[in-house]
Amino acid sequence: MDIYSQILNRYWGFSSFRPLQEEIIRSVAEGRDTLALMPTGGGKSLTFQIPALMSEGICIVVTPLIALMRDQVENLVKRGIKALAVYSGMSRAEIDIALDNCVYGDYKFLYVSPERLGTEIFRERVKKMKVILVAVDEAHCISQWGYDFRPAYLQIVSLRELLPGVPVLALTATATADVVDDIQQKLSFSAPNVIRTSFERKNLHYLVEATEDKHRKLLDIISCIPGSGIVYARSRRKTAELARFLSNNRIRATFYHAGLPSSSRTARQNDWMKGRARVIVATNAFGMGIDKSDVRFVIHFDLTDTLEAYFQEAGRAGRDGKVAFAVLLYDESDSSNAAKRVAMKFPEKQVIKQVYQSLGSYYQIPYGGGKGTILEFNIADFASRYKLNVMTAWYSLKALETEGYIELTDEINSPPKIHFTVSRDELYRFQVANAAFDGFIKLLLRTYSGVFSGFSAIDEDFLARKTRTDRDVVYRYLVRLNNLNIIKYIPQRRSPLLIMNTERLDANSLYISSSDYRIRKERYMSKLMSVVRYASSSGNCRSVMLLDYFDEKDVPRCGNCDVCRKEDSSGVGRVEFDLIRSSIQEIIRHGNYTPDELPAKTDFPPEKTIKVIRWLLDNGQLERGEDGFVRWRE
Repeated sequence: MDIYSQILNRYWGFSSFRPLQEEIIRSVAEGRDTLALMPTGGGKSLTFQIPALMSEGICIVVTPLIALMRDQVENLVKRGIKALAVYSGMSRAEIDIALDNCVYGDYKFLYVSPERLGTEIFRERVKKMKVILVAVDEAHCISQWGYDFRPAYLQIVSLRELLPGVPVLALTATATADVVDDIQQKLSFSAPNVIRTSFERKNLHYLVEATEDKHRKLLDIISCIPGSGIVYARSRRKTAELARFLSNNRIRATFYHAGLPSSSRTARQNDWMKGRARVIVATNAFGMGIDKSDVRFVIHFDLTDTLEAYFQEAGRAGRDGKVAFAVLLYDESDSSNAAKRVAMKFPEKQVIKQVYQSLGSYYQIPYGGGKGTILEFNIADFASRYKLNVMTAWYSLKALETEGYIELTDEINSPPKIHFTVSRDELYRFQVANAAFDGFIKLLLRTYSGVFSGFSAIDEDFLARKTRTDRDVVYRYLVRLNNLNIIKYIPQRRSPLLIMNTERLDANSLYISSSDYRIRKERYMSKLMSVVRYASSSGNCRSVMLLDYFDEKDVPRCGNCDVCRKEDSSGVGRVEFDLIRSSIQEIIRHGNYTPDELPAKTDFPPEKTIKVIRWLLDNGQLERGEDGFVRWRE
């Protein structure tokens, strides 16, 4: 067993790698800059975690997803691997201690949001770290040709100047040829090096259902396909509405979106993961980091903004290799609604300036001040206060973020944390002199480790139960210890954050590049029209269209999508046809049967099974041998 497999087995308990993983790991271990294109659920994290564990030093992982960042840190720590994270919204004291631990504390992984890379505190401290690898997750965010451009990603290349000779591993699930080239150029690859697999998913059947009654079609599809699934909708309101509709029709469903409290999102996700809810209706906030292999269907109730987003979300179905369905519901009004979406996502520059001006007034930031300020942000309250449409305000803020004036984070559910700022001897003297705090301090020290070397998350409800008091009393004790400079106490915080990257300007001094704004709008329109063409096409294989978009040419028709196999070809509905065909394929793989014997072996109505068998024989997918038994033609 080689060193890669030994580490895989020791820490993760796996005996073999997934496709592409080992090739990427070897490329990185040889010190080569590498761009890896791996499908959603392909095990990207292991491709940088294993090389980092082979060598002495630390791996810096750049990722935009704070929730995913924290999940990965937690999972590594559970495996006995030292890891921590630095992201927007942490206090300077937290960041300072975390970076010190990376310099002196034998940590293996530092997860960092791209916005933190340009800060002086990070740049100075990273020079002292023994960095062996920089991993860039969601690498398509660095490209303005990509579908999710993040300006802060452009700062990653500055790490190369601070860390000469350190290889870079860039990872993404979807990228066109332009984006592939752009990623390597923006990250200053020493030589082109792309490792990729085909985006083709033979077990995933792509269907577009044209319908004027999406609710009825949604119900029909879910009723027909056994197993769990995801339904994607564009608005938070619609997720709740669709989940209620499905529940009223005896389908166990829940909904998920970023506006729900973190505890509620976690509970709903767990209900779905454990099968207590069969269907989860969600916005695109759901899915990153979800590892559920037996998802049988992903249905999009609305058009996505890009084919990249559609492909990534649809790809969450069928990761176990069994037949699964990616269904897009479409009616003709979707095309006109798409055009309206462009106007909403790209407000006029004057509107953006008005929103910026309102933002300064909202927080009472003086002109020339506010740079670096971190503020809790409630967009509903902000929009209501200044009589703004919520979506107009949101996209105006996103435009300001793209120009670098502000930064918006997702909701951060940050637990309360403490850090003892005195030495153990000083703490002992304080306890002797302040008997009222002695028992509480002892409880903290018994319950939480690492409180002298860094910040530790605490559970105030647990502390209240242990002290037989209530949470308010615990809170007052913590605040008092903080004011006495015995600890640094950071209370729990759950709201999204807005960070002022520059001092407040007069709105007339705000610069928004007309050409860049126009180009971004044109690119968005182009990508949106690609989705409309995919949905409205009736003559092109769905799989071929998607693969062609990602520059895979000359691929054969899939034979499984709605275009390849018209509904009237057998007289059986598309989804049911696929399920019957899959059942027949499995049956004859394990036994010999004649065409007349097969209908009794499936769990489907015999008359429909007979129609499918006849179609498969007529179209050469099944053949009858001289012995009378049918064989599957590969």
